Amino acid sequence: MIAISGLTKTYASGRQALRNVTLDIRKGEIFALLGPNGAGKTTLINIVCGIVTPSSGSVRIDGRDIIRDYRATRAMIGLVPQELTTDTFETVLATVNFSRGLFGRAPDPAHTEKVLRDLSLWDRRHDRIRTLSGGMKRRVLIAKALVHEPRILFLDEPTAGVDVELRRDMWALVRALRDAGVTIILTTHYIDEAEEMAERIGVVNNGELIVVEEKATLMRKLGKKQLTLHLVQPLAALPPPLHEWRLELRNGGSELQYTFDAAEERVGIPALLRRLGELGIGFTDLNTRQSSLEDIFIDLVKPA
Repeated sequence: MIAISGLTKTYASGRQALRNVTLDIRKGEIFALLGPNGAGKTTLINIVCGIVTPSSGSVRIDGRDIIRDYRATRAMIGLVPQELTTDTFETVLATVNFSRGLFGRAPDPAHTEKVLRDLSLWDRRHDRIRTLSGGMKRRVLIAKALVHEPRILFLDEPTAGVDVELRRDMWALVRALRDAGVTIILTTHYIDEAEEMAERIGVVNNGELIVVEEKATLMRKLGKKQLTLHLVQPLAALPPPLHEWRLELRNGGSELQYTFDAAEERVGIPALLRRLGELGIGFTDLNTRQSSLEDIFIDLVKPA
């Protein structure tokens, strides 16, 4: 649905925001784009949406070039930006209807009503936007992005600073859109959202796309597991026979923590437990923990 090839962006100041980004996004998937502040995520989105001009490279939407076929490609895209940019003195209904007309779509009161009802805005449709709370203004931005029935939806930090109810409503709506064939690209600082919602993950750092992977594959390849043993007697130091394992004493020597790759699980744990028994080191309890997507993300973007 989206084919990005060799995309770079250098601003007049000399700052290079993107460096040779190549990425394909499939029709009907939820793709999460992660990265620290200033990594280039918003620049990438703005180029695809026709807001920023690339320095080099190309972007095609459903086979159409975004520069040569600007009107056709832009009409296929809905964008929910980070900033609360709304028509302050307009009513909710007027600004949403304007957004639909802006893309050349004929009025469709039934569709507009459905969008507003899905976002709990129908009862506020005649209110001026300046009277709404921040969460309600965020809902209006989502309605404006959806009202012209886009085939691609960009959500740029859509739940930043909003209440739990809106987050829940929006994710239910996103899943329904995905099920209807809409392609969704999400940036978020709530990595638990990406872990729950996305099928594939892309990580941008310093303007470069450093990894693109299926979420399950990424967590399997880069994830770690931790086994924690609660010892009967605290250890002052690790005995030399245990040095072949990645072990760490914690909590005053009363806990023994083993960090390992998931692939090592069958080999590493039984051998470790046998060795502990041979050394007479007893434990009262054990538990395991799998790395989260947040753990993997922090490892990927931390300075070398």
